[in-house]
Amino acid sequence: MSYVSIGGGSIYIGIDDTDSLEGMCTTYLLTELIRELPELDVIGYPRLVRLNPMIPWKTRGNGALCIRLGNGGGKKHIIGRIGEKECWGFDAEKRAAFSHQDIGWIRDRIEGLFDKYAMFDAADTNPAFVISGGKLPAALYRDAVRGIVRLQDAVSCLKKSGAVFRGYKNRRGIIGASAAVSWEPGDRTYEVIAYREIQRWGTQRRIEHQSVIKMDKKYGETFNNYDYENRHVCIAPSSPCPVLFGIRAESPERLPAALGAVRCDEKIGRWIIFETNHGTDDHLQRKKIGKIRGYDCVIAEGTVCQPPRNIEGGHTIFKIRDQTGEIDCAVYEPSKQFRQTARKLCLGDMVTAYGGVRDEPRTINIEKLRVKRLADVRIKVANPMCRACGKRMKSAGRNAGYRCAVCGKKAAPGTAETKKLKRGIKPGFYEPPPSARRHISKPLRRFVQ
Repeated sequence: MSYVSIGGGSIYIGIDDTDSLEGMCTTYLLTELIRELPELDVIGYPRLVRLNPMIPWKTRGNGALCIRLGNGGGKKHIIGRIGEKECWGFDAEKRAAFSHQDIGWIRDRIEGLFDKYAMFDAADTNPAFVISGGKLPAALYRDAVRGIVRLQDAVSCLKKSGAVFRGYKNRRGIIGASAAVSWEPGDRTYEVIAYREIQRWGTQRRIEHQSVIKMDKKYGETFNNYDYENRHVCIAPSSPCPVLFGIRAESPERLPAALGAVRCDEKIGRWIIFETNHGTDDHLQRKKIGKIRGYDCVIAEGTVCQPPRNIEGGHTIFKIRDQTGEIDCAVYEPSKQFRQTARKLCLGDMVTAYGGVRDEPRTINIEKLRVKRLADVRIKVANPMCRACGKRMKSAGRNAGYRCAVCGKKAAPGTAETKKLKRGIKPGFYEPPPSARRHISKPLRRFVQ
């Protein structure tokens, strides 16, 4: 695919894939970048974007970062604190604070930070950074969040734009770093991330559950803080990364106060507010079933054509069909109570499935489910009555209908007395509990009702 560059006056720095399952977090490296470039002002907020969650070679959270730097102008706003120093962002820029042709010193500092923090020894970590004098085309982000971008296409885009970039190892991080720079937010949310002091990295986090519950109830504009059904704190990761916790919200203004409401047994070393695509469903696109391909992220409507069944591991599988084809849908064990919803579906129900597509076997991994229409399911309560003698008929055999044992009269199959089955499910939207949601999946509370 061909991408055309869009010019601009600011410098944009994108970074990706510096972390691993063993530690680090690319967002932490970005906070170090803010600290290492005091000569330049942050324009807007640092950006954290999640890309296609179905890519098999993705980074740990498949997130990439971008920061816009320049000569700040207009109103300024708090974006964080590093150590004892407050960090500020500006609503606009006055003019470029440097020459786009003379950014070697910026590259040197970025490379120094990569040398210090990136997890080069991890087999699946392939770091990269991009320095661009303008925005990259939005199509690059769209393709990276919904499908697959080839490395050569991202590199071609960067070369045409005149960007400075470097990819390490297999260089795949160039794709995410470029996509982060190209993001043009439509729907957006914000997240404040609190970081641990270095000596606490890798140790157990102790966050007071009740303080998270109180924060969740007090700051209603935040979301995905606590899983009340499973009594689980959702704001803290379980990996040995530098993040202590993160709080997501519709707007940034009250995030510092929400941050201060959470109680834990350690000092917050630093915190930064990010503009994000968390909770936006940016990755989803409507598709007919016959057009769905592996690694797509889709919204697909169909009729249940194979009832739910449980498979090994506690997962639930059902199949839907439209006029173009059929596909399996999976609700996996980590979705907890959400599986009970799927298990109540019956043949003929019309549903809309939201989720990413596993390539083999081709399956939609359900992130949300909308039940559009329930089939009228009836269950047999008694054999039919003989109209001649008023006695209950007997079965005449499989698919042979019924026969009266007294007078010999016959009745066709399907004439038994039935009653409507109480389904225990209604038309509407259903979603997993907060602890089982993807970063990028839009929670139902953010839907316009």
